[in-house]
Amino acid sequence: MKISYLGTGSWGFCLATLLAKKGHQVVAWTIDADLCAQLKQTRIHPIYPDFIAPESITFTTSLEEALKDSDMIVESVTTGGLRPVLTELKKYLTDRRPLVLTSKGIEIDSGLTLPDVVVDVLGSDYKRFVGMISGPSFAQEIIHGLPTSIVGTSFDFDLMNQICEVFTTETLRVYPNSDIEGIALAGALKNIIAICCGMADALNMGSSAKAALMTRGLHEIRKLAVAKGCRPETFSGLAGMGDLSMTCSSPLSRNFRFGQLIAQGRSVEQAQKEIGTIVEGYYSCQAALKLSQETEVQMPITEGLHKVLHNELKLEDAITYLMQRDVKEEHL
Repeated sequence: MKISYLGTGSWGFCLATLLAKKGHQVVAWTIDADLCAQLKQTRIHPIYPDFIAPESITFTTSLEEALKDSDMIVESVTTGGLRPVLTELKKYLTDRRPLVLTSKGIEIDSGLTLPDVVVDVLGSDYKRFVGMISGPSFAQEIIHGLPTSIVGTSFDFDLMNQICEVFTTETLRVYPNSDIEGIALAGALKNIIAICCGMADALNMGSSAKAALMTRGLHEIRKLAVAKGCRPETFSGLAGMGDLSMTCSSPLSRNFRFGQLIAQGRSVEQAQKEIGTIVEGYYSCQAALKLSQETEVQMPITEGLHKVLHNELKLEDAITYLMQRDVKEEHL
């Protein structure tokens, strides 16, 4: 299969490498001309200095070249960059072919999940060609062959199964799950809770506090998703609890690290600069708060984090607010 891969950041380079090692011909597109030149010359990504890209990956800054004669498109761009890339892609897309999302987020202005952004840009008749993968997967581990399991999904049953087949390797097991909207929301919203857990870690609040944050955070996520028509059981699986537990417990997660830095006194701008890449949870928090207001679903952890990140509430006051809320029976 010939695959157009859009994005050569840490996750994009990792998955492009995985697909190439499996025998697919991959054309990787990036907007970064300097990075493209380096990859062409050395085949070494600056994030992975000990790893050489397979010869079956070619690199380009031309979107038209990347899309030419491919059988599948895979994206790994930022949430904010997805719509502009899709708008540009539309100029060169002469047919309908599978488009697999690997990014995790919610579009801030529209409140759309990423699958819905694709449909919004490319048209409703493209819906059955849209798919996604998600689950507990750090690029730094996957590229070095450490094992994990994730899910593949699509609006179309046959494409869902094809995605699982394409991405499954000896060390990456991909399960089908047809709840694409639930999986998209799970992947975006868990980053919010990861920021909170990073804060708790930096403040030495203990394992019990982080476990409580993860559990109540998952409760918030599930409530919102069910109000949006998603299946509750999705959030007990790999895209829900699996991804949440990974992202909330390791400094390899940039959202977790972002929370640590904020709790240590960095500003939002300083923390993002130190991390060096987009912290999707910061933007997803704003989008999730809008969705909670639209659906009338209470999300106190998300609301508290939003106030802290926008200097409306001190972190210690947010903790007090969460601990002193009225106690109700736990409904799952």
